[in-house]
Amino acid sequence: GVRILSPKSAIAPTGTWSLGARAGDFVFVAGMRGIDPASNAMLDGEESRIRQAFKNMETIAESEGARLTDCVRIVVYVSDMARLRPLVNKVQEELWGGGPYPPRTILQVARLNQDDIFEVEGTFYAPVKG
Repeated sequence: GVRILSPKSAIAPTGTWSLGARAGDFVFVAGMRGIDPASNAMLDGEESRIRQAFKNMETIAESEGARLTDCVRIVVYVSDMARLRPLVNKVQEELWGGGPYPPRTILQVARLNQDDIFEVEGTFYAPVKG
């Protein structure tokens, strides 16, 4: 079956959605944004928001024993491709330690929740133990 994920150290959902789900050996993480899990408020600064969004995704994955290197696919949404794609690349390079990187789709969208600039969702391989 499917098990819904909601680790205590994660952000609080802003609507009728779950942070993640486990189905077999895969963990699916919902779109994460640059929200500080301690305050549930968006961070200031574009690079800070992008980095925190990736960290929020990582928190959900780690709750099931996966790391960023276990990511099999990510989808990134940005409000301005020309301005934000270089920052996404920079942060991703730092977090993944220079690669290898998971397959990625990056899309420019007209608007994100709460007028944010960035959102990332991911799928992780995390074999069930036992």
